[in-house]
Amino acid sequence: MNQPKTIICPGCNRALRSKKSIAKGIGPVCERKLENLENEPDDDQLKMELKDRE
Repeated sequence: MNQPKTIICPGCNRALRSKKSIAKGIGPVCERKLENLENEPDDDQLKMELKDRE
């Protein structure tokens, strides 16, 4: 008997169950975490604040 291939989330190594997650290749929780990481600067990144000239 052939079983369908299990797709694993690369973020948490859990099996993806929903068709939407399988199509994206990542689970919903890991997807939100990744989106948050993309919007946050790295800890060692230089940060600058520019003052408006008046």
